[in-house]
Amino acid sequence: MSQAPNGFWAQATADPERVMLIAPDGEEWTAGRLHAAVNQLVHGLRAAGLERGDAFAVVLPNGVEFFTAYLAASQAGFYVVPVNHHLVGPEIAWIVSDSGAKVLLAHERFAEAAIHAADEAKLPAGQRFAVGAVEGFRPYAQLLDGQPESVPEDRTQGWVMNYTSGTTGRPRGIRRPLSGKVPEEAHLGGFLGIFGIKPFDDNVHLVCSPLYHTAVLQFAGASLHIGHPLVLMDKWTPEEMLRLIDTYKCTHTHMVPTQFHRLLALPETVKSSYDVSSMRHAIHGAAPCPDHVKRAMIEWWGTCVEEYYAASEGGGAFATAQDWLKKPGTVGKAWPISELAIFDDDGNRLPPGELGTVYMQMKTGGFSYHKDEEKTKKNRIGDFFTVGDLGMIDEDGYLYLRDRKIDMIISGGVNIYPAEIESALLTHPAVADAAAFGIPHADWGEEVKAVIEPAEGYTAGDALATEILAHCERQLAGYKRPKSVDFIETMPRDPNGKLYKRRLREPYWEGHERPM
Repeated sequence: MSQAPNGFWAQATADPERVMLIAPDGEEWTAGRLHAAVNQLVHGLRAAGLERGDAFAVVLPNGVEFFTAYLAASQAGFYVVPVNHHLVGPEIAWIVSDSGAKVLLAHERFAEAAIHAADEAKLPAGQRFAVGAVEGFRPYAQLLDGQPESVPEDRTQGWVMNYTSGTTGRPRGIRRPLSGKVPEEAHLGGFLGIFGIKPFDDNVHLVCSPLYHTAVLQFAGASLHIGHPLVLMDKWTPEEMLRLIDTYKCTHTHMVPTQFHRLLALPETVKSSYDVSSMRHAIHGAAPCPDHVKRAMIEWWGTCVEEYYAASEGGGAFATAQDWLKKPGTVGKAWPISELAIFDDDGNRLPPGELGTVYMQMKTGGFSYHKDEEKTKKNRIGDFFTVGDLGMIDEDGYLYLRDRKIDMIISGGVNIYPAEIESALLTHPAVADAAAFGIPHADWGEEVKAVIEPAEGYTAGDALATEILAHCERQLAGYKRPKSVDFIETMPRDPNGKLYKRRLREPYWEGHERPM
């Protein structure tokens, strides 16, 4: 797990003319230019009142400003709070207020939500800055204009303060203690060694998902710190991803299964038009990947298709393509810096092969949920924590996931795991995306409902529903099969592939109480 000496700052000093970032519009940024902008932002944020340990929030698309904010926090002892820009004003306001952010940086693309959030959080005018024109916000350039490009004094490691997605309530900030070290001692890129990714080595990292996502920013930031140029995508499309891989000879990226599914749906003439042989690590996570999708990607891209399991709170497990082909369905073995365990509902550690709740322990330090001591303590057993996933570990130490406990369907006392049903649904050519969940049933407690996003060229209706149910009869045991199918124009997923299943499920439960 070696890395380039001292991370980005030393590299920028040693080779300032090296191109280190390709913006979504194709503009090239050298290490020296990016370093200067980062230093200016540190001076600007300090002038706006930020001190070590303070937070500032960003509502930004993938771009230079996002990465400048990340690097500024990393060397000035600040917490940068990335905000999902798909949230609405009150949701953003909650994160800004809860994090104690003293400054909000927003893009004009998200002006309405940013204005609402800043007003509700009562941020003074001098602490609101916008890329582009946003009413009541000062231009982002004012943070940098007149500020020196020189390295700031009192440099100390900062951190990213991500907020959980909030599927069961308001999102909570994941706050890690600051080390007090200078940034050069923090080894910010070292964790990529877990995946076999080496410093420099002609690597180029493609950022193809929003940087507000924990893993996307962590992978991109670590890549930069060990000498890998970054190629940023703003809005992901499958063919544009292939073009960028071919053009810049990208070697690694962080992906989600939804992207695999849409890449595979491209016409063969399009797929064969681009060279993806430069890819060494197409690492995916964040959501379950159906077996047939994974196999198809390995057949196309080769053994660069790798998988990990982790959470914003920490991780995790990792599986190479060879691991997965040897043990289909696994998400891998524990990282060298973590430990995995399965516990039952009474807190007893379970032996290999038994299903229970997945717990993880990070050997690199802990975390707490900001302003939520109860939640911090609730989901822990000793030094282990859980995010509520169900799974088992085999005798060789490989982890297999079933589902999140909250998503599990209990019908007639039998546990049913939606991921297995969704995987079967996605093998039908008419299914572009699928969700399965439990809805009320007077006798069984719950029955299985399927919601389908039809693929292009297929028409939603009774005939297609009948065809899909018949397909499930050939794929699934009777108790697992959906009893009915509804259709939706677009599945509610965030750009990282996370399905907002609660939004689909809740209307069916109005006036009912879930039996779990």
